[in-house]
Amino acid sequence: MSFLDLPAAFDTVDRDILLERLSRTFGIQGTALEWFQSYLNDRMEHVLYNGVKFPVRTVLFGVPQGSVLGPLLFLLYTADLEIIARRFGVEVHLYADDSQMYVFSRPHATEPADKRLLHCLDEIARWMQSNRLSLNPSKTHALCYCTTSGTVE
Repeated sequence: MSFLDLPAAFDTVDRDILLERLSRTFGIQGTALEWFQSYLNDRMEHVLYNGVKFPVRTVLFGVPQGSVLGPLLFLLYTADLEIIARRFGVEVHLYADDSQMYVFSRPHATEPADKRLLHCLDEIARWMQSNRLSLNPSKTHALCYCTTSGTVE
């Protein structure tokens, strides 16, 4: 099992890629697509720190965190991860920016499963790079869970 770490995942979503994906992959068109465009574009933010208000600036990337739509939009943006995982026979659980991937194998045959998972992670890292996301290898962890069969005497 591998737990993927995506630093600042919500903040790095490329809105143009997201809107294109909503249209082409998920068939969102017309007024609905325009609504998403108005929701995502021309967002402004400012920082208030120690009583000092910094100038308002336009937010160029990302989906709003803490919103109802933020996690859903992120999942739609990263829907290709499931397609990639399935090509390698890897199972995947995605919830917002928390991604877990895993493979099953017999205890005596873990090497092929390990290789499938590693090849899948390489492909996902390439996909993320081409979609302006990053995979943090130092915080992406893998675990091996084992069970025993038979009785213990």
